[in-house]
Amino acid sequence: MDITDTTSLISAKALQLTARAGQAKTTTGVTPPDPAREAAKEFEAMILGVMLEPMFQGIKSDGPLGGGQSEKVFRSMLIQEYAKSISNSGGIGVADAVYTEMLKMQELK
Repeated sequence: MDITDTTSLISAKALQLTARAGQAKTTTGVTPPDPAREAAKEFEAMILGVMLEPMFQGIKSDGPLGGGQSEKVFRSMLIQEYAKSISNSGGIGVADAVYTEMLKMQELK
């Protein structure tokens, strides 16, 4: 087997794998995420983060391992993750309203 045979064999195998990958995507029925929907969810998560922040301000963290700048940073990240989790599990309806308005704005263009 010379180099041209090997190259054509590799090319044929690559085409087969590409075709299988394309078939797998179509047969699984998985659709790519809608960018407008994702943006609406992120916006809702941001609003939820702003709403949740005051709830944690009154919590004191004393003790040998509590407090400090690092806990403030951690708490901020924790609140962001809470907000994302709430938004991804249905949220409070803001994402749906924002998504609808985004679609209306796209139709106008």
